[in-house]
This record gives sequence, C-alpha cells and structure tokens, in this order.
Amino acid sequence: MYNNNQVVPGAKNALEKMKYEIASEVGVNLKQGYNGDISARDAGRIGGNITKKLIQMAEQQLAGK
Repeated sequence: MYNNNQVVPGAKNALEKMKYEIASEVGVNLKQGYNGDISARDAGRIGGNITKKLIQMAEQQLAGK
C-alpha cells in the first residue's frame, strides 16, 4: 500500500525547487504545472540527476561533512 504522508516537512518544496534547477542545468525547459509533454528521455535525465544529487547529499551527511 502506498503511503503519501510527508515524513520531512518542507521536503516536497525542496524537491520541486531541485527539479527545476536540474532541468535548467540539463537544458530542459519545464513550465509550472503540467509537463507531460516532455520526452521520456528528458524526464529520465531530470529524475536521474535528482537521484544522483540526493545520493551525494546523503553520502556527505553520513561522512559528517
């Protein structure tokens, strides 16, 4: 069963901001609201880079930096 409860307050806003920042970095033009018209490749590039950045952040926290 899927649980959509927010575990960390403010995390949703931070992830949204990160999504737009990364989209800009990789050259994908996202607009506010619906973006279902972007290609799967572009969506994957954004999602993959978000994942990479979140893993880097977690590794830094675990390393005590």
